[in-house]
Amino acid sequence: MYGIAGASAVLGAGAIQASAQDGSEGQKLETITVTGSNIRRVDIETSNPVVTIDRAAIEKTGKLTLGDLVQSLPAVTGPNVNPQVNNSGGSGFSSIGLRGLGSPRTLVLINGHRFLSGDPNAIPANMVERIEVLTDGASSVYGSDAIAGVVNFILRSDYQGAEFTVDYGISDHDDGTSKGYSFTFGQSSEKGSIMAGINYKKIDGIESSHRKFSKDATSRLGSAHSPISTFTGGSPSAPYGWIKIPDAFANLFPGCESGRIARNPGASGMNVATDYHCFLNSPDEAGNPSDLYNYASVNLIMTPQERTGLFLNGNYKLTDNVEAYLSVMHNKTSASFQLAPAVYGAVYGAVISADSYYNPFGIEFSPSAGDLFRARLESLGNRAAQNGTANDQVSAGFKGSFSIWNEQQWNWELGLDYGHVHLSTLTLGLPGLDALNQATGPSFLGDDGIVHCGTPDNVIPGCTPINAFNLQDPNTAAVLRATSKAGVSQLFSKETVKRLDLNGGVIDLPAGTMQLALGYNYRTEYTHSNADTGLLIDFNGNCTLGSQCASALQGGFNVKEAYAELFVPILKDLPFLYALNLTVGDRWSKFNTFGSTNNTKFALEWRPIEDLLLRGTVSKVFRAPTIGNIFGGAASSAPRISRDPCDYSGSGANPNAGNPACVGVPAKGPFQNEAVANGSQLNAIASGAAFANFPIGPEKGKSFDFGIVYDPHWLEGLSVSADVWRLYLNENITGVGAQSVIDLCYAGQLQYCPLIRRYQSGASQGQIQSLTQPTGNLGRVDVGGVDFALNYRLPEFSFGRFNIGLNATYLKNYDLQTAPGLESNTIYHYAGHFMNFGSPQAAACPGAGGGVCLFPRWRAQSQVGWQFGPFDASWSMRYIHRFRMGSESPSQDTHPWGTGNPSLDGQFRDYGSTIYHDLQFGYNLEALNTRFDIGVNNVGDKQPPLLYANNTLNANTDPSDFDLMGRYYFGRVTVKF
Repeated sequence: MYGIAGASAVLGAGAIQASAQDGSEGQKLETITVTGSNIRRVDIETSNPVVTIDRAAIEKTGKLTLGDLVQSLPAVTGPNVNPQVNNSGGSGFSSIGLRGLGSPRTLVLINGHRFLSGDPNAIPANMVERIEVLTDGASSVYGSDAIAGVVNFILRSDYQGAEFTVDYGISDHDDGTSKGYSFTFGQSSEKGSIMAGINYKKIDGIESSHRKFSKDATSRLGSAHSPISTFTGGSPSAPYGWIKIPDAFANLFPGCESGRIARNPGASGMNVATDYHCFLNSPDEAGNPSDLYNYASVNLIMTPQERTGLFLNGNYKLTDNVEAYLSVMHNKTSASFQLAPAVYGAVYGAVISADSYYNPFGIEFSPSAGDLFRARLESLGNRAAQNGTANDQVSAGFKGSFSIWNEQQWNWELGLDYGHVHLSTLTLGLPGLDALNQATGPSFLGDDGIVHCGTPDNVIPGCTPINAFNLQDPNTAAVLRATSKAGVSQLFSKETVKRLDLNGGVIDLPAGTMQLALGYNYRTEYTHSNADTGLLIDFNGNCTLGSQCASALQGGFNVKEAYAELFVPILKDLPFLYALNLTVGDRWSKFNTFGSTNNTKFALEWRPIEDLLLRGTVSKVFRAPTIGNIFGGAASSAPRISRDPCDYSGSGANPNAGNPACVGVPAKGPFQNEAVANGSQLNAIASGAAFANFPIGPEKGKSFDFGIVYDPHWLEGLSVSADVWRLYLNENITGVGAQSVIDLCYAGQLQYCPLIRRYQSGASQGQIQSLTQPTGNLGRVDVGGVDFALNYRLPEFSFGRFNIGLNATYLKNYDLQTAPGLESNTIYHYAGHFMNFGSPQAAACPGAGGGVCLFPRWRAQSQVGWQFGPFDASWSMRYIHRFRMGSESPSQDTHPWGTGNPSLDGQFRDYGSTIYHDLQFGYNLEALNTRFDIGVNNVGDKQPPLLYANNTLNANTDPSDFDLMGRYYFGRVTVKF
C-alpha cells in the first residue's frame, strides 16, 4: 500500500508504531527516526511529507525492479533512466528524480545513510522492510543532493527463520522473460540478530521489431518544399550513402531538394551519372520512398540484465547500552544496450582520398572538408555495449544510549559508511578508422588487374583498398569486418563517510520534551576512469573506433559537515491547540572544491484537534557539483537541434553573420544549417566543466511545503492528506544541450561561444563542425504543485476486508529561465508538455539523459485491496494525464514537425491520458508455510503514445514514463521455514 504519512500509517509506518506499543500496559512508546529528521519521536505523522511503500507492497508487486516500483510514484516525473531506455541506457541502472528535477537532486539512502551508486535495482528486494520517500527539500538534514527529496530504503532486521522465493514473468508477446529467486535467513536472540540472503534476477531483452509501435523509425516531418507527412525512416546515415553533391556534378541532379545523393542498390558507385539518385528525406510525389535509414528494428525496448546480490545485516549487544552493527551488500549486474550498425563518414573521422581508385567524385572527403559524406556499416552488425557493474556498500559502527544529569535519555552512534562501484564496459560493432582510412587512401589499378593501396611508386603492403561508396561490396565488407575490434573502458568510484550522531532530550516543557540532535561527518569521494585507446576522443569528437568515444576522468573532493536540529513542543492540550510544535535545523558544509554553505530548516506542526494536523516547512536547499560535473571527461554525443539562429534565406548581406555564434557563416547570400534541414544529428562532445574550461558552482534555492493530514476518529481506518509545495533553484547545474549552447551564445552569453566550431571555408562553410556541451550553471527552475493522498481500510465484512488507497500529484507549474535578469532570458513552461528531442526546451531540461522531457499536469496511483482468510487480491491503476507536444506560442514552440517553413511554426499535437491497470491475486497455504502470487501488469495491453522518431531517441516514444512491454504476466512462490 502506498500513501503519504499519516496516510501511509495504515500499512506502512503504522506497523512501526504498533510494534512499539507491545508490552505491559503503560509502557513508554519507543521512539524512532522518520525520514526527513534526525529527531527521534513517537509520532509517525510529522511536519515531513513522507510516502511509504511497505513490505507487503514490495512482496506483491509484479514490477521487475525496485526502481520500477519507486518510479511509478506520482511524485516521480520527468526524464528517468530505467531498463526500457536503450539509447542513453543499458547499464541496468534506474534513476529516481522527484519533482522532475532529475536524479542528481534526489538523494538515495539505505537506513538513512548515503548509498553511493544511488541505483535502487542494486538493493536486494528481500532485504527491504519498507521504502520511505520524502517529497520535500532536506539539505539541512542530509546535505548536498537532497533538493527535491530523499528515497530511504529501510532494511529488515530482527528476522527469525528462513524463506525461499522464486518468481517468473513473461509478456503477452512471449518475450521479456524474467526469472529470479531469493533466499533469506535470520536468527535473533536477546544479545543480537543476524540476517543474510542471496538473490538472483535475469531479464531478457526485447528488440523493437517485436512491437508494432517501435518496429520502424516512424517520422512525421515537413520541410521548406514539402508538406507534413508521416513515413518510415529516421537517419540520413544510410547504407547507400548520404553524399553532398559536388559542384562539378550538380547538373546531373537538377532540383534535388536535399542537395544529397545516394547510391542505387546494386550499382557499383563508380559512375556518378548512372549509379546515384537524389537522396529523399521523405517520400516524393512519384511514390519513391524516403532514403532515411530505418534504424529502429534492432534497437531494444527492454535491455537485458542479469543481477546477483548478497547481503548481511546484523547487530550485537556488547553491553546493555552499547551495540555493534554491520550491514554489507554486494551486487553484480550485467546489462547491455544495442543500437543500429555504426555510422561512418567524414564528420566521424573517415578520410576518403580524391585519388582513391573507387572515388568517382574526384574530391577528398574528410573532417576538415565538412559533412560531405555519411553511411551505415551494416556489415559490422549492430553496435552494442556490455556493461558489468560491481556494487558494494558497507555500513558499520557502534550505537548506544545514556542518561544525562536531568534523566533525559540520549542516543549516540559512531559509524563508518563505505561504498564503491566498478563498471567495466565492452563496446562492440565499431570500425577501426585508422585501418579504414588507409584502405580509402590513394589507390590504383595495377598491371595485374588488382587494385592496390598507395601509388605505383609506393605500394602500401598489407593494405586492401575498399570502395567506401559501395559498402555492400563483398571485398569491402570483408575488410570492414577485419578492422573491427572491441573497446574496453573502466570506471571506479568510491565514497567514505565517517560520522558521529547524538540525539536526545534537553529539558521537559509543559507541552513535552525538547529534543536536540547533533552530528558531524567527514565525507570523501573519488572517481577514476580510463577508456580504450581506440575510444579516446579527439578535439572533433571522433576516435579510432568511430563512435562511443570517451576519455579518462579522475578527481575527488571532501566535505566536512556539522548539523543541529531542535524540536520544541510549544503548546499542548489547549482549545484548538491540541499540539503545537516547532522544529529548527541547520547544517554547515565545507567543500574543498568551492567553500562552505549553511542550510536551514523551519518546520511547524499544529494540531487544532487530535484528528487534524496542519504542517508547514520552509528550508534552504543546495547541491554541490559532483566529481562528474567538474572533472567529467569528454564523451561523444549526437544531439539534434531544431533551429540555427544564423540561418538566412535572403540574397543580400546575412545580418546574422557578425554574431559570435555565427563565426564562419558566409557574410552574403542564403545560409541553411544542414543538420536542421535534414533532421540529422550533430557531431558533439559532452563533458564536465573543467574539460570545457567552463565555470561551475553550486546551485541553491528554497523548498516550501504546507500540508494537512486528517485522521478522523469517527471513521476508523481513514486518512487523507494534501500538501501544497513549491521549490525554486538558482544556478541550476546541468549538462547544457547543443541547442542551448547555440541560443545562449547568439543571445550574448559569450562564455558559450568558444564551444561552437563551424567550418570556416569550403563546401560546408558555416556548418557546425563540432560542438561542446559542457556541464555548468544554467538559469533558474521554479516548480510547484499539490500532492493528495487517501487511504481507507474499511470495516471487516463477512466476505473479507477491503482497503482503498490513492496518491496523486498535480503539477501547477514548471518554469525554467535560461538567463534570469538578462535581456536574453527565455522562460520555458514545461508543465503539461512533452519536450521533444532536439528542441531548445529539451536541451535545457534538468536531467534529460534520454534527450526528452515529459511533465504531465497530473499523475496518480490508486489501489483497491481485498483480503479474506488466506486469499487476497489487489487492483492497481496508474494514471498519466494528457499532454501537448509543440505550442502555438513562438517562445514555447518545439517544432515537432520540423522547421524551414512558416507553416511548420506553431504546430502541436495533443495526446490523451494513459491509464494502466494491474491485477494481483495471492493465496497463503498455511499448512505448508507457502504463499502463491500471480498477477498481470498492464491488463489492457495499453500501448505508449506515438511521438515519432524525429522527436525521440527511443522506440518512437518516451520510455521514462510509459510502458513498452505491454501486457505482462508474473507469478511468485514463497516458502517460509
